[in-house]
Amino acid sequence: MSLKQRLTDDMKAAMKAGDKEALGVIRLINAAIKQREVDERISLDDEQVITVLNKMVKQRKDSVGQYEAASREDLAAVERAEIVVIERYLPVRLGEAEIVAAIEAAIAETGASGPADMGKLMAVLKPRLASQADMGEVSKRVKQRLAG
Repeated sequence: MSLKQRLTDDMKAAMKAGDKEALGVIRLINAAIKQREVDERISLDDEQVITVLNKMVKQRKDSVGQYEAASREDLAAVERAEIVVIERYLPVRLGEAEIVAAIEAAIAETGASGPADMGKLMAVLKPRLASQADMGEVSKRVKQRLAG
């Protein structure tokens, strides 16, 4: 079952169950997917849908930080609840050990030895880890590994 079909099925189930919070978030997800499809005149596959979902999670995490800085815990809680629903549709995230192992494997494969090789290393890691890890965190780990 494709991710878009799963979203549609879950939206119907949320309607029947009266789960307004999940229904609202699923509708937001579907709207974001549809917007990208219309803008680019394409039909998104699962990998592209995951990219949209990751972007939505990142936006909400940024909002949580801003709301917390403004002492608006009520709004931050809403954003956190949306993140939980969106993450249901993302693949399982890799653990720290798995990310470190992927970085080490890519270093061995590319022969990267210093900060100058960062771009080459990230080019290898991005297709492998993009849907399973926060690439910002991966980038930080790669910098640390290549620096020391």
